[in-house]
Amino acid sequence: QMELVESGGGSVQAGGSLTLSCARIGYTFCRFDIMWYRQAPGGEREFVSLLSNDGNIDYADSVRGRFTASKGDTRVTVNLQMHNLRPEDTATYLCKAITLARASGSNLLCPSPGTEFWGQGTQVTVSS
Repeated sequence: QMELVESGGGSVQAGGSLTLSCARIGYTFCRFDIMWYRQAPGGEREFVSLLSNDGNIDYADSVRGRFTASKGDTRVTVNLQMHNLRPEDTATYLCKAITLARASGSNLLCPSPGTEFWGQGTQVTVSS
């Protein structure tokens, strides 16, 4: 089994910045696309960003130009830098990993392709 652990949430004023991290525990050398989602109280879970295993990046229109997804210092960490935060960014931020097929010739033990894992989330609160 694999665990995703988010960190870095907190409370900031509008215009401030935070950096979230998502760390994978388990299946270190398997391949995953990592996404960030957020969910505000009473709201639906919405897509925030994608950082694919091969480096492709995508963002929701609402955060494009303000948020930056990147690989962290270790192969199991993905960061989400958030700048110019707005009160409407207030939410619980969750990371999701989607398992990819193993590299050709690999004999690693990995989850089946398409298997999804979710973290527990980290709270971000932006005050006006």
